[in-house]
Amino acid sequence: MQSVLLLDDNPVNLKWLELLVQRLDQAQFVSFTDPLAALDHARSQRVDLVVVDYLMPEMNGLEFIAAFRALKGADSIPLLMITAHDEKDVRYRALEAGAYDFLPKPVDAAEFVARARNLLKLREASLRLVDHAAWLTREVELATREIRERERETVMSLVKAAGYRDYETGAHISRVAHYAYLIAQGLQLSAQDQVLVLDAAAMHDIGKVGIPDHILLKPGRLDEAEMAIMREHPSLGHDLLKGSSSRLLQAGAIIALGHHEKFDGSGYPQGLGGEDIPLFGRIVAVADVFDALTSERPYKKPWALEEAADYLRAQRGLHFDPQCVDVFLHAWPEVVQVHQRFVDESKAHSVLALQPANAAV
Repeated sequence: MQSVLLLDDNPVNLKWLELLVQRLDQAQFVSFTDPLAALDHARSQRVDLVVVDYLMPEMNGLEFIAAFRALKGADSIPLLMITAHDEKDVRYRALEAGAYDFLPKPVDAAEFVARARNLLKLREASLRLVDHAAWLTREVELATREIRERERETVMSLVKAAGYRDYETGAHISRVAHYAYLIAQGLQLSAQDQVLVLDAAAMHDIGKVGIPDHILLKPGRLDEAEMAIMREHPSLGHDLLKGSSSRLLQAGAIIALGHHEKFDGSGYPQGLGGEDIPLFGRIVAVADVFDALTSERPYKKPWALEEAADYLRAQRGLHFDPQCVDVFLHAWPEVVQVHQRFVDESKAHSVLALQPANAAV
């Protein structure tokens, strides 16, 4: 049932308009002699058509139209103004204010019904378009989510495949990703970028798929020649991921290339420094080193969390972006939760699990 708002300070005229609305199909009316009361009603109730007289003592029709159009959601509601035959200037001004159509006085029944019915059909069509647009938006969002989820699953499969060649576990990848997420939160990145960092950080070492086993799996420390080959993995990862139209893979390529750069310019592979290092790379550098220090490896015992935190403080402004270190340490309770949640397979069953930190830690 469509709603028609009638406004006329003359009760006799208003009664005539009410009788005419009753001739319309699927329409009901609400009547007012007070413009302010009509506006109050329109603020909270559905209105599909407004019929307003021009000559009213407290607020004329033009003033009412301007006030009505200023209401939230009222910009597309049809408005029919009733005027005298000779008030052309009023009609022009009413059109500029937002009137859709006019009726001359005295109001002819057949003309009113025809014009009102047409305007109500216009309103119905407009609402259908809005509903269709909202439906399309929801469908696009759903399809986009599905595409992103499939993309994410594919990326995680690649990451796990790379992990089979390395001592680094799914738990390590999950911890680095969630540490990076905490830093992105602390830096107040957009919600989209926070989740992007969470997902893309998992790809930071994907270039290790191109490193020979005798180097990648060596239980002791690498010699200088072996280290030179190992240091190719950021570039290999970048080459593997670059050129994609996927924002996730683009972010992964940036992280793969930049997470071993150092804030003072002494890192690799490009020797970038400061803010020349992409932000995502600076974020993951903190997350990756912290987890490497606190994880057990064939050639070392894990550091205590506080010991690793002291190292971050000592390397603030040297190895690491000071702001990234600060927000990471500021989120220390959440850092501890991440460390405790994702346990290496040697200690407990672990799976690669990436979820926003608000839900995960």
